[in-house]
Amino acid sequence: MTFYAQLPARRALQVASDAGVVLWCVLWAWAGRLVHAQTLALAGPGRRLTAAGEGFGDTMTRAATSVDDLPVLGDRVAEPFRTAAGTGTDLATTGRDLVAAVERLALVLGWTTALVPILLVAGAWALARGRFVRRTTAARHLVDADADLDLFALRAMTTQPMHVLARITDDPVGAWRRRDARLIRELGSLELRAAGLRPPRVTP
Repeated sequence: MTFYAQLPARRALQVASDAGVVLWCVLWAWAGRLVHAQTLALAGPGRRLTAAGEGFGDTMTRAATSVDDLPVLGDRVAEPFRTAAGTGTDLATTGRDLVAAVERLALVLGWTTALVPILLVAGAWALARGRFVRRTTAARHLVDADADLDLFALRAMTTQPMHVLARITDDPVGAWRRRDARLIRELGSLELRAAGLRPPRVTP
């Protein structure tokens, strides 16, 4: 398979585009991590609420335990502390739920920020590179001598813009029918260069 053009200028452009796509992916991956980290910072109040609820609940539980053994009024005095401990547990649960929601949001935003631009650019790059690889690989299998340029000359007449063909000859079809070797080579070379390949050497 042919991944890069044989022509130096086009090969340099392809290498630069590959490097640009890699840099693009790295930058957006970094941006996704940054968005994830910044969104996670919103979980701070939830963590503080969790800590406060757990601390309050533990304090009330210890208070209930300490008065639980008082004679006569032990259970009555301890009951409000137990109720307050339950409130602390509810606060801690709310805080944990808030933290979990923020973590899910951070994960979604981080991945979305990174993947959407990466997939758009990398997908377009992969399609373009795939078309180039298929076209150039097939062309390399078909051309290995001047005689093979006949096919590429015919293809050039169907794919190249009219003004490009006119610069070579004002009658490309007639030249191809007359088997004009020079014009056939020029037309075939034009199509090969469009595929990123060097024309074959002229055989003596």
